[in-house]
Amino acid sequence: MAAPKRGRSASAQSKPGRSLALILIAIVALTGGMFISGNTTPRLGIDLAGGTSITLQAENEPGQPNAINKTNMNTAVAIMNRRVNGLGVSETEVQTQGTSNIIVNIPKGTNSEEARQQVGTTAKLYFRPVLAQEASAGAAASASPSASASGSSSASPSSSPSSSASSSQKATGSSSASPSSSATSQGRAVTDALKAGSTASSSASASSSASPSATSSADASASAAASKLEAEYTALDCSNATQRATAGKSAKPTDTTVACGKIDDAWYKYVLGPARVDGTDVKKAQAVFDTQGASGWQVQMTFTSGGAKKFADVTGELAKNASQPPQNEFGIVLDGEVVSSPTVSQSITGGSAEISGSFTQTEAQSLANVLSYGALPLSFKTQSVTTVTAALGGQQLHAGLIAGAIGLALVIIYLLAFYRGLSLIAIPSLLVSAALTYTIMSLLGPTIHFALNLPAVCGAIVAIGITADSFIVFFERIRDEIREGRTLRPAVERAWPRARRTILVSDFVSFLAAAVLFIVTVGKVQGFAFTLGLTTVLDVVVVFFFTKPLMTLFARRKFFASGHKWSGLDPKGLGAKAPLRRTRRPAGPSAGPADPKEA
Repeated sequence: MAAPKRGRSASAQSKPGRSLALILIAIVALTGGMFISGNTTPRLGIDLAGGTSITLQAENEPGQPNAINKTNMNTAVAIMNRRVNGLGVSETEVQTQGTSNIIVNIPKGTNSEEARQQVGTTAKLYFRPVLAQEASAGAAASASPSASASGSSSASPSSSPSSSASSSQKATGSSSASPSSSATSQGRAVTDALKAGSTASSSASASSSASPSATSSADASASAAASKLEAEYTALDCSNATQRATAGKSAKPTDTTVACGKIDDAWYKYVLGPARVDGTDVKKAQAVFDTQGASGWQVQMTFTSGGAKKFADVTGELAKNASQPPQNEFGIVLDGEVVSSPTVSQSITGGSAEISGSFTQTEAQSLANVLSYGALPLSFKTQSVTTVTAALGGQQLHAGLIAGAIGLALVIIYLLAFYRGLSLIAIPSLLVSAALTYTIMSLLGPTIHFALNLPAVCGAIVAIGITADSFIVFFERIRDEIREGRTLRPAVERAWPRARRTILVSDFVSFLAAAVLFIVTVGKVQGFAFTLGLTTVLDVVVVFFFTKPLMTLFARRKFFASGHKWSGLDPKGLGAKAPLRRTRRPAGPSAGPADPKEA
């Protein structure tokens, strides 16, 4: 039983080169990826590299004069922070200033325009039924909007409202249509579209009162609202940027409103009914690329259980109007602008939908991001954009690097003085750990937007001590075995299990502390915690895959195996006991005396 065990142990000891080759391949792969991606240096935070500071001013919502308050401002900061700093390590700072301003600090190397859109977009999403739709004045006559939505096999994959709408529901722009007849047609289309909604509104208003005068008043109010909306729709020119900026922006979710939307490079104007589904009903949103069709990048949404029911109900109602386009369409409205208006042929019960359009990958990912984290409780306008320099941070970084270099030098001097030849193992291990840390930090910049700030640099400096401590634990265990009278190679293999257990417990405690610190803190302190946790994990990797195998190889060399006084493993210098030797005892009482004098 013992012989096979020794054989397996010897086999494991004889192949430390595999572990060394594995970690060297990992370093080469990470370094190659770093150069291929073009990110040869870690991304720096705003305190080290400078960047852009954006001041956003909150605006009161229509009908909510007291919307700007501490609760809403803190909620807005939290949502903005999640949008631009989802993992807490991108170093983008979001904080309030005064009672109505929010300051967003974006480090250099980040797309400041994209970040500004991320934090400034209110992201109020509504699904509204389309009551009327046509190409806006100034748009190409042949342009037709197209969109796709899907939730189940019953959803129509694309729509072309302008091609299916009747002449009374869209302006063709042909030479035979005079301006006056076009305006009359527009007004008639809107009146017809609003008739059902006005009647329903009148019935709802009159249901609480049997008085004929109340019913008459409600009818008059609805008629006035329809006339006003009719005039807005007729006058709306969505090709005009000024009109687009205000169209439908102040409408409440329960209002019937006008809106603009750009589809296939042409602007269209819409009359939209009250919202039936909103952004709070969206459980998850993600950007996906349509590999099956020609839609390109799109945003795929998954609804909550309540949202899925609402979506099924509204699509079921719209499907009943399949012969009356565009009233079989619903407009997907984001911050007052129609981003898609697909047709519906049957009720969509799958609990999901897609927003498609002329999205680039960045636009789709940004839209999915803002939808995932919810809408802001307030609207914001950009008050100022300024450039931040990194003069002070650069000086602090210089001082921090000097402190790190001094600490590393002291560690090396200590290793040389107390462990002598063993420093030939410890120093390369430190260099391997540094190489892994540097390459991984460089690659994390473009992947999770990790930014190296001053606290993160401090975390990397602290990691030098953590890594050196692991080497010292291992070396001292080996020395303990040598003091017990064992030779070097058995001492290394017997010391490793005990050292390994101590190293894992120590690193687990460090990683746990880093994880707790990362969770309970915000801002720059998270950079320190993230770096500390990363370097702690790398310490385990380096000790297991580099330090231990390298020690096994060096134990076979005469310089170490013979216990040279400069090897750091000299038995005499360590006060080792003499090797234990077994003596053969007499087999029985017939054996002679052990002492020759007794013979």
